[in-house]
Amino acid sequence: MAENEVKEVKESKTPFSKSLKSEFAKIIWPTRDELTKQTIAVVCVSVAVGVLIALIDMALQFGVNRLFGIGI
Repeated sequence: MAENEVKEVKESKTPFSKSLKSEFAKIIWPTRDELTKQTIAVVCVSVAVGVLIALIDMALQFGVNRLFGIGI
């Protein structure tokens, strides 16, 4: 009984790998230029969001400190 299960598993890998290979062939991979532009865009947006969050944090900290009279 266990041998039949092992054979079924081995046989089922072949159609899966063929299907996987055919699906990977359908993928349109970006060119080096597209990838570079997208990477630069992601880094720039990440830095901008980080700066924005830092500014909001500093403004809130200033407001809370001013409200409670800390550090005046």
